[in-house]
Amino acid sequence: MNAHPPTPASPARARPSPETVAAVVRELAATFGNRLVTAQAVREQHASTLTWVPNQPPDAVVFARSTEEVQAAVRICAAHRMPVVAFGTGTSLEGHVNAPYGGVSIDLAEMNRVLAVHAEDLDCVVQPGVTRKALNEHLRDQGLFFPIDPGADASLGGMAATRASGTNAVRYGTMKDNVLALTAVLPNGEVVRTGSRARKSSAGYDLTRLLVGSEGTLGIITELTLRLSGIPEAISAGICPFPTIKAACDAVIMTIQSGIPVARIELLDEVQVAACNAYSKLSLPETPLLLVEFHGSEAGVAEQAERFGEIAAEFGGGPYEWATKAEDRTRLWQARHDVYWAAVALRPGARVIATDVCVPISRLAECVDETKRDIVESGITAPIAGHVGDGNFHTSPLVMMDDPDEIARVTGFIERLVARALAMEGTCTGEHGIGQKKLRFMAIEHGPAALEMMRALKRTLDPDDIMNPGKVVPV
Repeated sequence: MNAHPPTPASPARARPSPETVAAVVRELAATFGNRLVTAQAVREQHASTLTWVPNQPPDAVVFARSTEEVQAAVRICAAHRMPVVAFGTGTSLEGHVNAPYGGVSIDLAEMNRVLAVHAEDLDCVVQPGVTRKALNEHLRDQGLFFPIDPGADASLGGMAATRASGTNAVRYGTMKDNVLALTAVLPNGEVVRTGSRARKSSAGYDLTRLLVGSEGTLGIITELTLRLSGIPEAISAGICPFPTIKAACDAVIMTIQSGIPVARIELLDEVQVAACNAYSKLSLPETPLLLVEFHGSEAGVAEQAERFGEIAAEFGGGPYEWATKAEDRTRLWQARHDVYWAAVALRPGARVIATDVCVPISRLAECVDETKRDIVESGITAPIAGHVGDGNFHTSPLVMMDDPDEIARVTGFIERLVARALAMEGTCTGEHGIGQKKLRFMAIEHGPAALEMMRALKRTLDPDDIMNPGKVVPV
């Protein structure tokens, strides 16, 4: 028996008829040639693979190379009311790239050029298929970097579409803070350019931030202007164990409230630490652990680290151990970024169901502590890791998909996790986004008036509901 968790109810909508699919495929083939693919394996690769939502492949995949090609593909699909799903690298975790109603997946990986770098203004212009690692490699010799680091080597277009953040968000903000302008193809095939390279503007509605985080439901991003930062003069990183997860969270709260400009402060519970030790061949103390990093001048970094060590000691933490060599820091942060794969290896045969919530920083210790108790009482294995400097944490239940009882327990746990975060004036997702998996929480979090406002925007910009239908807002 192969069970799946309940998926949110979607409005009645018919898939395109075989005749419509055939007509669209013919028209796309005339434009794209062998860059239109209908092979089953390729279509399945362009649906969700990192979630327990069933794989729902599109009818065809187009590999676009320019804004004009995306525009051409969207116009063909719009003429036939054919669904369109944008695809970056496929690292999203909430079913964003599934095609529940069929349609065409537009793969943007070949749109991977850095178009301009304006070092004097600390910004750059890129195509959406550029990955964060590729951009930082390109920028390194100019003493600049793009700070948003969600862990996976995601595409920058996908990161903007899901409003990603990651380990550096506590200091550098999220994608919404670092996208200055963008170009997008709208559902009717028109191209819109939002924003400018200016650092601020009072000119009209903020269309850039309307599209950032819209998960491809309002348009397909084909170009981005990004804010950059200078590579710090000095970087200091280290680890600090704590006796309990509450003590670690309380230390985080005090660190943030004390105004220490920490660049990264990440939490791993003892289950996640053990998984990282096994997967990444480390020897970290298997207790609740904070991974921290400071950026600045040599003197500033030393002062920040010393003050953090004092705060940690107040909550029973320590000893604080430095990772002084660049290669040691890289290895430490790579282990943090590999927590998903470490969790996969923790229980062979199980599926990892990664999910996240975010709460006000003052409620962080309470929320994580209650979640930890819930995990134990539910009898499930679910490592915890988090970007706790901004109140965002993740848990990754491991589920045997042939065990209906275990699926039910994990489903109940996720429901309670979200309810807990919302009761603490938080959100059902700090950075993963809504996609399909969290669609059912939108009405609970936002209420009917705000949800109807979102629906009105969707109906106005996409009256035929062709852009990534079945995601974010039920229409």
